[in-house]
Amino acid sequence: MQTGQTGHSGSSGHIELARAQQERWDSAYARKALLHGVEPSSAARWAVEAFGAAGIDDVLELGAGHGRDALFLARQGFSVHATDFSETALDQLRLQAQRDGLDDRVTAALHDVRDPLPPADATVDAVFANLLLNMAFAPSELRSLVAEIHRVLCPGGRFVYAVWSTDDPCSRHWQQLDDGLSVHEGFVGRFFDETLVAELGANWRLDETAPYEEGRRRMWRVTMTKADGTGTTAEASMEAPAETGAES
Repeated sequence: MQTGQTGHSGSSGHIELARAQQERWDSAYARKALLHGVEPSSAARWAVEAFGAAGIDDVLELGAGHGRDALFLARQGFSVHATDFSETALDQLRLQAQRDGLDDRVTAALHDVRDPLPPADATVDAVFANLLLNMAFAPSELRSLVAEIHRVLCPGGRFVYAVWSTDDPCSRHWQQLDDGLSVHEGFVGRFFDETLVAELGANWRLDETAPYEEGRRRMWRVTMTKADGTGTTAEASMEAPAETGAES
């Protein structure tokens, strides 16, 4: 896959917010290596099952951070192309992949998903994103990102993502901003309700929308498939919260 960066789209306010958040995340990774720990997320464990059942070998991970999930996917036999907008995080990912002997299965590239995704149309089998969609995206940026993922996926390709839920008790401690965003200790994000999940699933086959718990966080796990050309869709299955795991 090609990699690279282009200029951001959108208003100057959103551009400034994006740059400020990029600097804040880069600084956070620099201050604390392995910021999110080494254990994979619950979403990554689920993705292994979902992608494996579909016969998928290659995964594009967006918002990979320092690579705890990318490295886990690689250990399960997947080839992973990991992207993030923090060069500091990606340096940690590359170093750990080399130490673990996984550098033949994991590639890492600097990319801000507010820009078009580098892959050509219909060339990616699977996309994975844990907490990326919670980040400081304007509504138009969020819709554009999901449309870009749809564009690069092959027909029948899978998109698995996980996000914080509006039912998360932590949301009460975040200060409300415009456009449905919130801020806490300088980090800006968005909590998802079922309506937003359904909105982003338009034009997809929405395979599963599952609420679950990970540590103290309440989350949504979503699995979507790009239609294979038949135009068929499926309603999401709803599951009761059942999982627990390490906090992200």
